Amino acid sequence: MESLGLSVPGQMIAPLWIGVQILLILLVGYFMQRGVARFLTRMGERYPLPPQLLIPLRGGLRWLIMGSALIFVLERLGVSATVLWTALSGFVAVAAIAFFAMWSVLSNLLCAVLIFTVGPFRIGDVVELLDTLDKPGVKGRVVAINLLYTTLVEPVEAGSGSSMVQVPNSLFFQRSVRRWREGDV
Repeated sequence: MESLGLSVPGQMIAPLWIGVQILLILLVGYFMQRGVARFLTRMGERYPLPPQLLIPLRGGLRWLIMGSALIFVLERLGVSATVLWTALSGFVAVAAIAFFAMWSVLSNLLCAVLIFTVGPFRIGDVVELLDTLDKPGVKGRVVAINLLYTTLVEPVEAGSGSSMVQVPNSLFFQRSVRRWREGDV
């Protein structure tokens, strides 16, 4: 800088140099992802590769390159890659545990949406969940369908009154179901 006749204090050179390095990292990342995209486009033109393969591959590689560039930028700013990796892996572990813990609830919610949209049975129908084809399971008239359970009223048996059974919605998609429409019974 002195050869150019500019006097720049030494304490300003370090932040300027880091800024230049960050700019170079981002430019290299941008041009790398553009080059990879161009390469994949040429590969798709030269060989009969389906677009269903190329589009996600291009997007995944773009995220990988720009994510790596972001990690390099954060490292230049003084953030340790070990700390980033620890935080990311901890977040992924907690998310996986939460998803696993909520799996049965999420499964029942999804199955409720499927019951409402596909309509394998409706309120008033008599349904029977079969454990196996020769072994009868729960049987009753559908009186309510909510997001987690389908409520069945079991038929009155000799000497006992009718009882209500709440069956998780996911069971209707895991087992065989026998159904009688309201007028068929």
